[in-house]
Amino acid sequence: MIKIEINDQLDHIVIKGHANHGYAGNDIVCASVSSIAITSLNAITRLDEKAISVIEDEGFLEVKVNKHDKYIDTIILNMVSLLEELEKQYKKNIKIDRR
Repeated sequence: MIKIEINDQLDHIVIKGHANHGYAGNDIVCASVSSIAITSLNAITRLDEKAISVIEDEGFLEVKVNKHDKYIDTIILNMVSLLEELEKQYKKNIKIDRR
């Protein structure tokens, strides 16, 4: 299961684990979460390279938002909304914990 922790200020997000929805390399849930996260983070770094700090490892992603503005916050909110939609569809594979 992919576990996602998001604090209330939307300045610390941790994504960890694997969805186990399909075989490695064919897991549409893992691929969707990865695509949502990476596309969102790439958009933020194109706006401002110092706006976020990212730690990545196999099955682990930690994001700290260092700067808030209307564009960065919109991208973060969009990312969270997309992940929540996936959680609704794949409850056995994704769990979001809002803190």
